Amino acid sequence: MDDLIEDAQPGGNTPEFTVSEISGAVKRTLENTFGRVRVRGEVGRVFKARSGHLYFDIKDDRAVLASVTWRGQLSQLAQLPEEGMEVIATGRLTTFGSQSKYQLNVEELRPAGVGALMAMLEKRKKALEAEGLFATERKRALPFLPEVIGVVTSPSGAVIRDILHRLRDRFPRRVLVWPVAVQGKDCAPQVARAIEGFNALSAGGAVPRPDLLIVARGGGSIEDLWGFNEEIVARAAAASAIPLISAVGHETDTTLIDYVSDYRAPTPTAAAERAVPVRLDLLTWTDQQGARLVRAAGQAVSARRQRLGDVSRALPRPVTLTFAARQRLDWLDTRLPSALRAAAAAKRAKLTGAAAVLRPATLRTRVAADRERLDRLAARLDPALARNRRQAESRFQTTAARLTPRPVQRTIRDQARRLADTAARGGTATRATLRQRTERLAAVERLRLTLGYEATLQRGYAVVRDDNNRVLTDKAAAQKATGLDIQFRDGHLTIGAARPSKKPKDTPPEQGSLL
Repeated sequence: MDDLIEDAQPGGNTPEFTVSEISGAVKRTLENTFGRVRVRGEVGRVFKARSGHLYFDIKDDRAVLASVTWRGQLSQLAQLPEEGMEVIATGRLTTFGSQSKYQLNVEELRPAGVGALMAMLEKRKKALEAEGLFATERKRALPFLPEVIGVVTSPSGAVIRDILHRLRDRFPRRVLVWPVAVQGKDCAPQVARAIEGFNALSAGGAVPRPDLLIVARGGGSIEDLWGFNEEIVARAAAASAIPLISAVGHETDTTLIDYVSDYRAPTPTAAAERAVPVRLDLLTWTDQQGARLVRAAGQAVSARRQRLGDVSRALPRPVTLTFAARQRLDWLDTRLPSALRAAAAAKRAKLTGAAAVLRPATLRTRVAADRERLDRLAARLDPALARNRRQAESRFQTTAARLTPRPVQRTIRDQARRLADTAARGGTATRATLRQRTERLAAVERLRLTLGYEATLQRGYAVVRDDNNRVLTDKAAAQKATGLDIQFRDGHLTIGAARPSKKPKDTPPEQGSLL
């Protein structure tokens, strides 16, 4: 009997669930139990997927909570998570059924107090310093007197008014203001874009490129100034080709942009004072230098005049310089007659000695010898001339055989073609020049007609002249005239006595004489 009754299997009355049903039940239980929560912990691993979603861990000393921020939620985060940063995350607990895990969908994220911010700031500072962005040798010198100054700040705060007022008092310069948010989540990207935008301007463009940049903001808490501690702002300031002055906060406030800028000013007003010199001080210095120059030039001239006087007193008188030469001239003058007589006697004696050698027989012998040599050379001349003539004829025949008219004809054809091309281009250029000159002459003629007083008469004006054909420009002169001639656009009208011998001519009136 007992064998006929089948025993029920253990747990046979327990309901069965699918995996999806279990996953959905856990998800609903977790979300309904916890809902929106706030979690405090340290950021662990951070990973940004190619889809744009951000995955990271929030951990303490005993547990790890997987967290995710979807791509559409990233713009709402006031601070992106960084590994090692202590944060307070706000979001909703949910599950990820595909991997049987739960996670926190983070909607808000902020550092857990000032200590966390300072720790993160110190970490960024060390990283940027290791890259050499704080090095002194990479900082550029500020221009002494910039023509255009670019200011990156809020357009509605007191900072821009202080900067403009200080620049106006010291040395007015042209200022370009790039409006940005100076706190909040939009601060860092707007400041970075402003620095890059000023650097992207081209010299000589419609908007002038600044010679100096000032990034300024008033004082505030570390949270208010945090936008200037963002890495994107520090790198934009370090990459700026334009010298940059940072003036963020008060003198005791320090941000990352202060380390990478070319000059840190304690206040925005101090930045304006460093940007330009005092114009009155420059004018005073220029006047002082001019006075020193005049005084130095006067002293130099006086010193040289004094030295010239001292040197001139040491020199002998000009008359005494010729005394020795005059005495030597007198001595030579007394010796000249006797020297001339002695020279003539010597020449005469030499001539007598030479004449004694020249005898007629000697001359006849030399003439006969020369005549005989000349006869021998004359006998050799005809055969030499004939031989030279034959050689010249042979060379001429050889050269004439090589000469043909073809190269000359080819050169003539090439020169004729080049001449024709040049003539054609010259004609085209002449016609173009003539057409341009004609158009310019017509334009000048139109301008003359437009600017002439006849065109003014066409608009309802008139020229008034007296009986002496003088143009009248005021009422008193018209009352004194015995007769008036009024020129309209279509003719003349005579009023009162008019002198026929002085009929008004259509001459252009002086300025101010058109009625």
